[in-house]
Amino acid sequence: MDRPLRKAVFLDRDGTLMEEVNYCRRPEDVQVFPDAIDSLRRLHAAGFLCVIITNQAGIGRGYFSENDYHAVHAELLHQLAPETIDGTYFCPDAPYAATDRRKPAPGMVLEAARDFGIDLSASYFVGDKTSDIECGARAGCRTILVETGYGAKESATPDCRVPNLTAAVDAIL
Repeated sequence: MDRPLRKAVFLDRDGTLMEEVNYCRRPEDVQVFPDAIDSLRRLHAAGFLCVIITNQAGIGRGYFSENDYHAVHAELLHQLAPETIDGTYFCPDAPYAATDRRKPAPGMVLEAARDFGIDLSASYFVGDKTSDIECGARAGCRTILVETGYGAKESATPDCRVPNLTAAVDAIL
């Protein structure tokens, strides 16, 4: 018997869950937004998985190593509380070497959907860049642009535009 598909909220990392730091490569530069933990807990309470989908072009460009990325990610999880994140997918490709995994391509979202049994039509993608919105739309998710990070300056056409992650969660719930 097949298990019913689950719903998820896919979240960009930089500018959505944490302050935008140009090519964040050091754990001490991670600063989670104050509303992030409560927002993620609210999503879990409502039955959503929370999955990070992040481009990390700094690896492909040689600005930092994959080990640096993992150290930053460990600090992010520490600040968020690890139980608030169900999965993380990252793409190390530089823009000039983009694959089907690099946003705006939906590869990472499709991987997560397979891994977790996610119903993409019942799911959301929340991010602060046009590439996040395009990725979510290409994957068949509803999209929300947060105006933190780069969001206030983006000309994307999401399903919903909100000031921050709390407002995104309010819109979802």
